[in-house]
Amino acid sequence: MKPVFFTMPGNDGFASQLRSYLPAETGVMDMHHFPDGESCPRFMTSVAGRDVVLACALERPDGKIMALYLAGCVARELGARSVGFVIPYLPYMRQDARFMEEEGVTSAHFARLISSCCDWLVTVDPHLHRHRELSEIYSVPSRVVHAAPELAKWITGNVQLPFIIGPDAESEQWVAAVANAVGCPYTVLQKKRRGDREVEVSVPLVADWEGRTPVLMDDIVSTARTMVAAVKQINAAGMAPPVCIAVHPLFAGDGYIALQVAGVDRIVSCNTILHSSNRIDMAKPTAVAVADLLRARS
Repeated sequence: MKPVFFTMPGNDGFASQLRSYLPAETGVMDMHHFPDGESCPRFMTSVAGRDVVLACALERPDGKIMALYLAGCVARELGARSVGFVIPYLPYMRQDARFMEEEGVTSAHFARLISSCCDWLVTVDPHLHRHRELSEIYSVPSRVVHAAPELAKWITGNVQLPFIIGPDAESEQWVAAVANAVGCPYTVLQKKRRGDREVEVSVPLVADWEGRTPVLMDDIVSTARTMVAAVKQINAAGMAPPVCIAVHPLFAGDGYIALQVAGVDRIVSCNTILHSSNRIDMAKPTAVAVADLLRARS
């Protein structure tokens, strides 16, 4: 029997593209809301004995996570053979250590919540920093879809003489993979973060790359202050206006506008989060990872 695919409310963009690549039945689920705001998932398509795929983008997650948690739990209660989550942007990965005595490691707590209501997980380039693998905190099988191949394809087809710039030293391996696939030089920024909205960056000497188009890349662009600071340094160095690429375009607050007015050529993002800058499709490689996990369970 084919898997059955459900889209969580408000997730039609990425989910509709993903669904087109999967050999799955499109299921119908209604999310009933009681007058006091509580949610109650109703599966109008039977899930008994079937592999269930729930697609949910979790940017700004606090208003969405309860509905996803309940949907996973109810699908199991109704007899689903397995429940898998496709979460293109996986939140709660920043707080991967106790930075202040009064805080906790919320990435681990969130991972336990998700792991408790699904049997597998697929996501795109989670912000792995102090955690080397998702399996360190998630107890269910997972697949990480890497955006680097798709970024390289887009850069190759859309940017002349690119020169790729990464956000910090920790991004070097990722940036190098993209640059090698494109066949172009790269460097990384030296970054000092002084708060959620205060960032200082320094761009290495760029004389050797004169005449090339700078391509600024980051996995998560939230306030965009890192990119804005880098754009200013690039412009001051006399280079061409940069192309800015985000894997996960959160663009919190005025982040997108701030980047637009900083003096850029283009702002481009992957479609892991619905945004007007989406140009790079991650649905097809994500579908490959979903199909792989489903085969492993059959």
